[in-house]
Amino acid sequence: TELSTSKLKHKWSYLNSVTGDEDASTEMGEGLDEWAAAKTLIKPPDQLELTEAELKEEFTRILTANNPHAPQNIVRYSFKERTYKPISYVDQMAIHFSLNGNMILKDSDEGRCQNARLSTEADSKIISEEEEAEETGTAEAAEAAEAEELPPPRPKERKLANQFNFIERASKTLNNPLRDRACQSEPTPCKNFSATANQWEIYDAYVEELQKMEKSKEKEKPRAHIAKKEEKRRGRKSTSLESQSDDITKVSKAAKIMERMVNQNTFDDIAQDFKYFEDASDEYRDQQGTLLPLWKFQYDKTKRLAVTAISWNPKYKDLFAVGYGSYDFMKQSQGMLLLYTMKNPSFPEYIFSSESGIMCLDIHNDHPHLVAVGFYDGNVAIYNLKKPSSQPSHKSSAKSGKHMDPVWQVSVLFLSSNLLLFMWNLLCLQNELVHTDVIKLSVEGTTMQGPEGLQLQTFGCGTSFDFHKKIDYLFLVGTEEGKIYKCSKCYSSQFLDVFEAHHMAVDAVSWNPYHMKVFISCSSDWTVKIWDHTIKTPMFIYDLNSAVGDVAWSPYSSTVFAAVTTDGKAHVFDLSVNKYEAICTQVVVAKKKNKITHIQFNPVYPVVIIGDDRGHVTCLKLSPNLRRMPKEKKGQEVKKGPEVEIAKLDKLLNLVREPAGQAGR
Repeated sequence: TELSTSKLKHKWSYLNSVTGDEDASTEMGEGLDEWAAAKTLIKPPDQLELTEAELKEEFTRILTANNPHAPQNIVRYSFKERTYKPISYVDQMAIHFSLNGNMILKDSDEGRCQNARLSTEADSKIISEEEEAEETGTAEAAEAAEAEELPPPRPKERKLANQFNFIERASKTLNNPLRDRACQSEPTPCKNFSATANQWEIYDAYVEELQKMEKSKEKEKPRAHIAKKEEKRRGRKSTSLESQSDDITKVSKAAKIMERMVNQNTFDDIAQDFKYFEDASDEYRDQQGTLLPLWKFQYDKTKRLAVTAISWNPKYKDLFAVGYGSYDFMKQSQGMLLLYTMKNPSFPEYIFSSESGIMCLDIHNDHPHLVAVGFYDGNVAIYNLKKPSSQPSHKSSAKSGKHMDPVWQVSVLFLSSNLLLFMWNLLCLQNELVHTDVIKLSVEGTTMQGPEGLQLQTFGCGTSFDFHKKIDYLFLVGTEEGKIYKCSKCYSSQFLDVFEAHHMAVDAVSWNPYHMKVFISCSSDWTVKIWDHTIKTPMFIYDLNSAVGDVAWSPYSSTVFAAVTTDGKAHVFDLSVNKYEAICTQVVVAKKKNKITHIQFNPVYPVVIIGDDRGHVTCLKLSPNLRRMPKEKKGQEVKKGPEVEIAKLDKLLNLVREPAGQAGR
């Protein structure tokens, strides 16, 4: 404010001096001297005081023509790389004023048309001036007009048609005349026929039919003769090929025998333990047993795959099938089907690869060379071990019918989590699989609001099932919701009963091989439960402190079963010895590295096979305490058979069924 007031005062004094000295002095030099003398410099108080070196220092300033309002973070989607990519170059030009000009190029079509139009107008003006000069009658104008040569006439400008002018025209169509046509059909002729059916007339009819069949056979004889000749020719060609392949088959058989001999010598100590070893320390351990590790089966190409299914061959007791897939559903890979034998633990006997991961498998009881497999993509296939090809002999497809979700278990029926239970029939003549819907796993009391007010029924997702060993129409189905449905093949629209079994998905359910009413189930909620299908509540409940992956009944006792958990432990129970806890809990695999997925008892030998999620299968032998049989009494024969096993399990169940007071008595 002080600076502004001083400037005003100085300017006012200058104006007064100029007006006062206007008459005295008219020279410009004096006024300039007075203005220069009155000019004073006033510095602001906060101005920096710099030295001469600092004042003489040069600073470079760079002016960039950038638009401050231009966006800096533009991204565009790249369909080639399938991602959003930022754009580095942005147009920095800013337009402050834009005006369209009215100049036209001379060489353009529009410029030529305009020049032609202006020239015709100038010619018309010249002609009008000449006519006026002739009317005045001046001779000079007439002579000048005659002397001048008229320019040649130019064609008139052709007007361009305006394409935006339209003319509406209307027309009336001719209505076709309507005509009615009718026709009358002639009635079908009717005749009355009557005849009698006697024994001799029937005989004559059969004789005529027999004669027709004989004539048709005579016509087919020359065709059959030609077909036999062709078969003989083909047989000669095939024999030549077989003679070449005989040498290879002989070498393969010899190599297989040598491999068995080498493995027998290599794993001789394990084979001796499998056949003869009995843990003597079981005599000093009361109600406790152990598992002796024997062989470990592994294959190089299945190191990153998990064991998703295990099944023993019903005819060859040393042969078992292993299915490989992945339980990590975000990283699905290819699957494999391997068949191992305890005679050759170093390499599988059969190898089959698949495009999708294998989730389950089962071997046919009557035809042990047929292996049924369920895949992650919902397809079902049957492998024939007699055929050397790596492809399945029969496989479902989207055309013939398939599951929409992974197939979790396969047996006589195939189970998927897409709400349906399919029964597949193998038609050998047509060489294809045909499915039949058995039941829909509908959840009662749960509906969803659909479009237009429709009520949509929700369905349960099946994870496991098992058929009754003696009642062929009765089967159990476990679901992801923790429920177990008791179903019948006779009723496809309703269930016989529903058990509120677990709080998480039912991983496995299995009928007892001896008792007709008892079944067992396991779940990821850490529990194993034993049920009577006529009672809604479980008979026994066992908490294993970890998610249970699989459970299996033993084939030699109705009270023995085994379960595996994800912490790498195997638990073996014998209800006749201890009803409250396992008689054997043993770590089979390292806890941090991998998890156990499945377990199966051998139907004849006292061994179990356990698979993990690293592709390894371990064979373990049960100690004597885990397969204890009833002791012989003096003068009495030991009773054996299914009736004894049923009575042994019934005795335990009666204690649970009866009230506590009566059981104590």
